[in-house]
Amino acid sequence: MGVYTIGSGVNQLAKIHNLQDFEHAARKHLPRPLFGYIVNSAEEGHTHAANRSAFDAYGLMPRAMVDVSSIALETELLGTHYQAPFGIAPMGISALSAYRGDIVQARAAAAEGLPMILSGSSLISLEEVHRVGETDWFQAYLPGTLEEIEALLARVEKAGYRHLVITVDYAVPPNSDNNRKSGFSSPLRPSLRLAFDGIMRPRWLFGTFLRTLYRHGMPHFENNYATRGIAVLSKNVSRDFSGRRHLQWEYLERVRALWPGKLIVKGILNPADAKRVEALGGDAVIVSNHGGRQLDYSPAALEALPAVVEAVEHIPVMIDSGFRRGTDVIKALALGARFVFIGRPMNYAAAVAGEAGVRHALRLLREEVERDMALLGVTDIHHLGREHLIERRAPAPR
Repeated sequence: MGVYTIGSGVNQLAKIHNLQDFEHAARKHLPRPLFGYIVNSAEEGHTHAANRSAFDAYGLMPRAMVDVSSIALETELLGTHYQAPFGIAPMGISALSAYRGDIVQARAAAAEGLPMILSGSSLISLEEVHRVGETDWFQAYLPGTLEEIEALLARVEKAGYRHLVITVDYAVPPNSDNNRKSGFSSPLRPSLRLAFDGIMRPRWLFGTFLRTLYRHGMPHFENNYATRGIAVLSKNVSRDFSGRRHLQWEYLERVRALWPGKLIVKGILNPADAKRVEALGGDAVIVSNHGGRQLDYSPAALEALPAVVEAVEHIPVMIDSGFRRGTDVIKALALGARFVFIGRPMNYAAAVAGEAGVRHALRLLREEVERDMALLGVTDIHHLGREHLIERRAPAPR
């Protein structure tokens, strides 16, 4: 495993005490455009901010004098047992922010007994990540034709994946003005400013970008379709985001008919959509607003969670978007979520310290959840419920 952590700043981990610390460290490590891409939110950032402020609507009610010498965090999800009720969300171009980023995230998650979802916008082939990284979760954006969809599903199944996560909140790309301000584009356009941004971050330049070029060649978008996509650095070629405007539920029904494994639908905020997923035979949904990266002013994920949980009867509801603390995870579970996925902090952790960084991040979160459970007087993660929450009302206007 050490091959993926060479020169990755492992010595910095002594200064990392929570997931927010990884963001501060990554800001100093990553070139401006790459950090800007990861931290980016849609337009004015209202949904991004709401994802965090939504947690303030709930307090926690502890019980005293409970024997908490043993805390059980193990969780069963879709027939598989995991060591804690959280995992790593899909994140695009992770192999540009960290050397072999998708693989180090997958291997770290596997080592900790947790799931990692490989992004369809990743830069390492899904076959290699499955073989080396030991994950069987893959996230896809549906291509625009049934032929392309069928070819992609056949490739994912052949590679050995058993959990297919279809993201449905990407009919059109989001407003990219904030990305442009940070100098990011997809693909990246060579320029003097881009070169300067890279030179200003020499540890990233030599430890990630040049190392990748030397050992693996120019990264390409590998997994959006059944065939390899364009290079991540290109002067004249534009990445094709077209072809999704016409996608409807019938296409997802076709996916269900073709896909033999677990089908999870991500990007659900509306309870009516959750019901449609359950009705067509989906195995689970993930409540998500894409980390606030898509439609500004859409609901916070935690805000949307209770209605989605109430809308479905027989499938688990998971959630991502905005989770940073153990108390965040606990609040979502108490509101009915079965599982929580964490995105940006794991990307930052991989950038700062490779596989060791991601394992450190996962352990920090696990320690927080276990500690907070003990302080609540709850000994089993499955015993969390609304009785452990205090709904806090906003102060009346004066």
